[in-house]
Amino acid sequence: MHPKRPPSMKVLRSFRFRRLVPVLLACLSLVASPLLAQTPQPQQPPQPQTMIPAPPRLAATSWILMDADSGRVLAQHNPDERLPPASLTKLMTAYLVERELNSGNIAPDDLVPVSEKAWRTGGSKMFIEVGEQVPVSELLHGIVIVSGNDASVAMAEYLAGGTEPFADIMNQHAARLGMTNTHFVNPTGLPDENHYSSARDLSLLAQHIINDYPQHYRIYRQKQFTYSGIEQPNRNRLLWRDASVDGLKTGWTEEAGYCLVSSAERDDMRLISVVMGTASEEARAQETQKLLSYGFRYYETLKLYDQGAVLNTPRVWGGDKNELRVGVDSNVFMTVPRDRNQELTAKLDLQADLTAPIAAGETVGQMEVRLGDEVVGERPLLALEAIEEGGFFKRLFDKVQRFFTNLLGGFFD
Repeated sequence: MHPKRPPSMKVLRSFRFRRLVPVLLACLSLVASPLLAQTPQPQQPPQPQTMIPAPPRLAATSWILMDADSGRVLAQHNPDERLPPASLTKLMTAYLVERELNSGNIAPDDLVPVSEKAWRTGGSKMFIEVGEQVPVSELLHGIVIVSGNDASVAMAEYLAGGTEPFADIMNQHAARLGMTNTHFVNPTGLPDENHYSSARDLSLLAQHIINDYPQHYRIYRQKQFTYSGIEQPNRNRLLWRDASVDGLKTGWTEEAGYCLVSSAERDDMRLISVVMGTASEEARAQETQKLLSYGFRYYETLKLYDQGAVLNTPRVWGGDKNELRVGVDSNVFMTVPRDRNQELTAKLDLQADLTAPIAAGETVGQMEVRLGDEVVGERPLLALEAIEEGGFFKRLFDKVQRFFTNLLGGFFD
């Protein structure tokens, strides 16, 4: 399901072509204005504005609340502070397993050998045994649901040959995802002074887990996991308290305190919250609930355009086609205060004198989305198709036509 579209949104198309018609209309309006001035126009009553309180203050070291589709941050406190992430680290470990599964490099039923190092790893466990051959799917469940350090080390050894080279891969992907305040030393989150992340970085990682590999995301909502006859619960208490919550991961060490990355979906709107450094399991659940309640109460997310939707068809000169289909390369979402969707406008600013050849995916303009007077989003406008050069006579005809079009427009500068 996707966030709902706004009931209506005004689209302004801004071209750098000189136009004759707008000038004539402006002249007519000047002629008519004395008559209109004699007729008093009724004043419209001011529209009530949605009143949004300040975001809640939490009993935590750092936190952030973000919409999963638009990426808009709705609340934050110390979001870029580098902190020990504890078992929130395993979100990256799981993400890399999911990435390998999605690419076909490994399969869910591939058997992973359990080393003595994996078996001896301290902290929370899935309780795998030395010498066992454990399916990838089972280890992924053990990492996500019961935060198995042993499962994390086993997968790191299977994918990269050891925990150190796996940590290097983790850091490469952290850089790719824009996690600028993150550095991993191991796949588990066991304490190390050089092992850190931030609330903002973890929200970005959660966003990619949800959106990049949705087929694996259902694992994060499971409340229990049983392996080798041992049943363990998911430590995310909100899975039992709030039906809209369906992930993601808890963490705790003495250095990190109690941490929680969570996500919930209500009325086609999905939020991601990260809370780091609370005092107890109960505190991290309660503080997370405050953030989620605030976001769902005062904001809504609207889907403005679909990926590949044709937003305009500007004139192209010298091509085998006269018009170019222009749009965006991914869905466009905007998160706005509730009851203000009627204030959204989109302005499409296209390059002047588009000339063939034009490659598919080439940037040919910019879209600006405003909420009233505030710019709330910008996206490049792309060519949705390739346009090749036309034949000799087509190019010659277009050159003459363009000359006279620009000439006539110049008279009204």
